[in-house]
Amino acid sequence: MNTKLIKINLFVFSILAFSCNHTEKINDASGTFEATETIVSAEANGKILALNIEEGDLIVQGQQIGYVDSTQLHLQKLQLMQNQKAILSGRPDAKLQLESLQKELASAVSDKKRIENLVKGEVASQKQLDDANTRIDVLQSKIDALRSSLSTTTTTLNAQGGTVEVQLAQVEDQLRKCNIINPINGTVLTKYANAFEMTVAGKPLYKIAELSIINLRAYITADQFTKVKLGDKLKVSVDAEAGQSKIYDGTVEWINNKAEFTPKTIQTKDERANLVYAIKIKVKNDGLIKIGMYGDVLFN
Repeated sequence: MNTKLIKINLFVFSILAFSCNHTEKINDASGTFEATETIVSAEANGKILALNIEEGDLIVQGQQIGYVDSTQLHLQKLQLMQNQKAILSGRPDAKLQLESLQKELASAVSDKKRIENLVKGEVASQKQLDDANTRIDVLQSKIDALRSSLSTTTTTLNAQGGTVEVQLAQVEDQLRKCNIINPINGTVLTKYANAFEMTVAGKPLYKIAELSIINLRAYITADQFTKVKLGDKLKVSVDAEAGQSKIYDGTVEWINNKAEFTPKTIQTKDERANLVYAIKIKVKNDGLIKIGMYGDVLFN
């Protein structure tokens, strides 16, 4: 009987010890891992001629991963370039068109000087001198009018060429958008389109997320809320192989100041303890942590 009693006591003691150890391993908070996911969409209309990514690929910011057919845009660009060339070629050569009038004016000025000398010698009349001055004034007026007309024509044609230049810039921008450029470093989570499919601007092509740094969104109680602040260093536990856990260093980067699942009426201290607050803990990912995995927070 004594032996049986000792065995029973040892059994009960082992259960209690296991229960105590189990209680000590209860974590302070739990949650799931999440990352900032970015959906990359097409910026041009047309057929996708290349989309060189697969789900799980690690791609870098600025990497060209494909392009949309841009044949029509290239043809439009060539047409605009020819239009601009034709418009600008119509600009008048002011120097050439004014040259004959300026020579005629120079001749008139020379005649005036000769007539002035003749008038002083009383060989020519005052009327001849007046006619010479009138001729100079008329020629000068013609030159001024022609110069103004040529300037107006040149300005108008330059403005038309500038309008085409803006249209060319628009086409160039559309051509650039035909190139599918990855905007951030990250891992391709989901691929929504394939090469040789038609697409339109705004249609999703793939989803990407930066997974080297990942966030654990966990929930803490009101009592814990007062003990946690931004920048705190915490330990995060994640299930690994063979039922083991792996511990990561984490940093609190966000704390929600509003409780979730708040009861309509809170009357007792026990009910207040049911309030939970969301926090985000930034963890450096070694590749083991996946989006949606569970993690536990250890405050001590």
